[in-house]
This record gives sequence, C-alpha cells and structure tokens, in this order.
Amino acid sequence: MAPRRPYWRGYLKLSLVTCPVAMVPATSESEKVRFHTLNRETGNRVVSQYIDSVTGKPVKDEDEAKGYERGEDDYVILTDDDLESVELETVRTIEIEKFVARNKIEWIYLDTPYYLTANEKIGDEAFAVIREAMKAQNVVGVSRVVLGRRERAVVLEPRGDGIVVWTLRFGDEVRPEKEYFTGIDKKSDAKGVAALEKAIKKRMKDWSPEMVSDPIQESLLKLIADKKKAKPAKKAAKSKKDDDGKPSNVVNIMDALKKSVARELRSRKSG
Repeated sequence: MAPRRPYWRGYLKLSLVTCPVAMVPATSESEKVRFHTLNRETGNRVVSQYIDSVTGKPVKDEDEAKGYERGEDDYVILTDDDLESVELETVRTIEIEKFVARNKIEWIYLDTPYYLTANEKIGDEAFAVIREAMKAQNVVGVSRVVLGRRERAVVLEPRGDGIVVWTLRFGDEVRPEKEYFTGIDKKSDAKGVAALEKAIKKRMKDWSPEMVSDPIQESLLKLIADKKKAKPAKKAAKSKKDDDGKPSNVVNIMDALKKSVARELRSRKSG
C-alpha cells in the first residue's frame, strides 16, 4: 500500500517551469520483524531515557537541546529557532541546474531512493514536461535538497510516469577503488574464462525480487506464527521471581530463532 503522507513537499523547478511535487521513500523496512527489549524477570518492556551526565537525573523532553562542542565540557546551544534561521532555499525547492548522461552516474554514489510525483493536479502538465524532456535527452538532473536539516546532493531520474530521486553520497564518503584493487593480477587463463562464460550463460535468469528474499526473516515469521498458535503464556509476576524453580514464561525469541535457522540449514544440506 502506497504511503499517504509524503516525506517531503515542495517545488520542482527547471528553467521557467515550476510545479508542486511530493516525495516519498522508495524503500521500506516496515515489514521487518522488530523486537522490544524486555525485563526477563517480569516480562515488562524496558524504556530508555536521557540522563544528565553530571546530576544523574532524567531530562524532560522540553529541556532537551542540540549543542555543538567547542571545547571540553563547553557547548554552544542551538534552539529550533536558531536552526530554522539558517534554512536554505533547497528546503522547499529542487531546482535542476545541471544534467549528466544517464549512464555516467557511478552506482557507488547512489544512496537512498525516493519517488517524486506531482503534488497537485494543476502541476501535472509541468511535471510531465520536465520528465519527458529528460527522457528525450536520456539524461538525469543534478540538484540539491534539504532532507532532515541536511542539504543533500541528488540526481533525478525519469522512470515511467514519475521521477526517482536518489540522494548521493558525498565524495569523501566513497573510498577510491584503486587503493583496494592495486596489485590484483590482471592476467587470466583464456580457456578458464571460456569455460566460466558457458557456466554463466546456463545460469542466466530474468530478474526477480525473489532473488533477494531473506530466509532468516521468513523463518522468524514462521516461528512467530507458531508461537501465536500456542497457548498464550501467563505474564510473570511483577514483584518477585517464581519460587518453585519453574522456567520463566518470557519467550527468548532470539534463542528460538537460532534453533529454527539451524534446523533449516541442516535440512538444506541434507536435501
């Protein structure tokens, strides 16, 4: 199901053409199984809170602030108003000023993908004009946009009826491949290459999302489903441990998962 609330709203601008747009993440981890941390003795959830490093007392939400360290135990405190005062134009506008050939963006610079669509009917035509112009030239647009209070370089790639926006890793975040590939033997056995080419051709398949399925996730979901079918365990007493030495009713999911995965791996090897 498509998310209803956009992650970002603003304007897409190219030359004199401007249109309102909305952006949503192209990927999601909401389907991933997530665990809560529990108190094994009581079965209750464990909560975290910020503690003053000197007084040892909890800090109220309204008293939390962002600080920049300028010296040992010396910080410049920045309020929300301070941070908003330095907002850039790219907070609300993606203006495309440069274009590069579609096949010239190295994959290693691509970071996080988003779907960009027209946000209002009145902007559909302008959005389509920008999209189709890039398609016709087989190029991607290069721009900048503020996401999470941080300005990011992005590329805009027309795809289908929409545009995919990729945030880019900064240059100093990408390690030069020459530092790691230097010294690798460039020679190869011609007969060996020919033999492996045949093996590759036999294994060629059409791309499918099933190629990147998560067997551990699948095993975990099955394990949880089995636990749900079982009789619900009674919640452990909050005030004291069981006095009769019986095992706790709190299920250690990770231990059970490890056993489940181990059984699956053994069955695969024997199959």
